Amino acid sequence: MTDASQLSPYTARYPSLAGRTVFISGGASGIGEGLVRAFHAQGAKVGFCDLDSAAGNALASQLQGEQPALFLPCDVTDTAALAATIDAVRQRFGPVSVLLNNAANDRRHEMADVTDEDFDRLVAVNFKHQFFAAQAVADDMRALGGGSIINFGSISWMMKGRGYPVYQACKAAARGLTRSLARDLGKQNIRVNSIVPGWVMTERQIRLWVKPESAAEIDAAQCLPGRVMAEDIAAMALFLAADDSRMCTAQDYVVDAGWT
Repeated sequence: MTDASQLSPYTARYPSLAGRTVFISGGASGIGEGLVRAFHAQGAKVGFCDLDSAAGNALASQLQGEQPALFLPCDVTDTAALAATIDAVRQRFGPVSVLLNNAANDRRHEMADVTDEDFDRLVAVNFKHQFFAAQAVADDMRALGGGSIINFGSISWMMKGRGYPVYQACKAAARGLTRSLARDLGKQNIRVNSIVPGWVMTERQIRLWVKPESAAEIDAAQCLPGRVMAEDIAAMALFLAADDSRMCTAQDYVVDAGWT
């Protein structure tokens, strides 16, 4: 049964998510942690992976109840390990009905400094795994009669931000992947959408990138007051995963308070 105390006061309940197997990459902190908590609170069977074993295990230990969350350490850039991790979730909970390709690394990098190896690593962590995770769950969703794949983009490339060109290219590519897979998988009732977050105030963002002058920048750029939080991204993800969005596919859902 869903623990109402874990739900945000503005988060809807989605009965269709109860008991569904959900896999979330990069789920130990930041936006990913918000996703894990939100789907667990809906009564879903949540499996998630991350490189940070300490944070992942700590989060999983908090999410018990009728369907305890399952954490598995995994480097998503290792395609074989990612497939094995998804299979472990499948073996524990059953076929995967919802996939959230959240894992990413927005470390800054100047064009002149990027080596061939750097480029491949950045693509692997920010884009490549989204394709192979979708490949790994597609048969599950066909057998179930449908499912929802949610890729994660970023407004950074729309803003023409500087200092991380490969990351931005990967996030732009997620849009093309979403639209292509939506066409390829749609006849099997598999929906594929992207969530495109704005500047989300996660612990990492605050620690690394938010400066004293950032408040004025955000206030000037956003149409809405306030700050985008992980819970705001999770609220959109819940809708896109649930049957309530059954006719939504091949779309980008921007959650940026009107920045772009």
